[in-house]
Amino acid sequence: MHNTQEGFCQSFSKNARLVSTCRSLSCWFWCRTCVLQAMSGSEQDWLALRPREPSPSQCCGGGCKPCIYDVYQKELAQWERAKAKQDKSLLTEKKEQSSNSVLNPDTFTAFSVSSVEQLTEDTYQYKFELPGNSSLQLSLGQHIVLRGVVNGLEVQRAYTPISPGNAEGYFEVLIKYGELLMLASGTGLAPMLPILQSITDNEEDETFVTLVGCFPTFDKIYLKPLLQDLARYWNIRIFYILSQETSLEKLPWSYQENTYTGRLKEDLMKTIINSCRRRPFVLICGSSAFNEDMTRYLKAAGIEENSCFVF
Repeated sequence: MHNTQEGFCQSFSKNARLVSTCRSLSCWFWCRTCVLQAMSGSEQDWLALRPREPSPSQCCGGGCKPCIYDVYQKELAQWERAKAKQDKSLLTEKKEQSSNSVLNPDTFTAFSVSSVEQLTEDTYQYKFELPGNSSLQLSLGQHIVLRGVVNGLEVQRAYTPISPGNAEGYFEVLIKYGELLMLASGTGLAPMLPILQSITDNEEDETFVTLVGCFPTFDKIYLKPLLQDLARYWNIRIFYILSQETSLEKLPWSYQENTYTGRLKEDLMKTIINSCRRRPFVLICGSSAFNEDMTRYLKAAGIEENSCFVF
């Protein structure tokens, strides 16, 4: 009878010789499973605890001290020390925190939103609760970084509270939103791109943009790599309407969720507009027939002519 315990020990120490050491096929699978289980109990556990490097959308671009990348490097160094010593308790070391402020420059702290007041069509005042009579204790010129999830993407932005720095039990910030809907057919995409890039290049521009590109087929979509890069921004989403495609099954999976077959008609236009956060300002560029159709569909969806611009 094959000695499975001996096979396991040899396999674990000589991983490259699994097949030759364990002659039995069933034992080879058993040994391989044991190796993976051993890995999952050690190396894979540590990899799961490794800090995740921030994405570009998580940096507010405000010159924070420390920046989120500084925090990441500090957490990574702490993880590497803990891993080297095989001591996970080192990952939970308490960080220094100011005694007169509820904020910690090295970590995010969760606060509840107590109220949201709409001041103008695109400006909102958010009020956050602080525990007890605590305060932010910000100095003149200091700002805070707020983090949240938008369209499934974690986003961070810097804001200067409008409440006094020593306000007790709360703080308030103003957040301004704008929204654009771009309807482009074929080469009508061209004038939309500089506008999109000017928005993504400006860290302080929080305009939400929905671009709807209408093309005959998937192969006829212009500038796919650029559009995919733009779609990674937290405030940009892109839909594709393919008039001559009958199925989405052959499209890359990354396109399937936001692609429709057929033509952009009134019912789909209403669906897209209703998915916007507020009534958007609409930019239209395509053939004369396309522009006329889009203007008509928009009017049926409640978008007036003074909220549209046709290139």
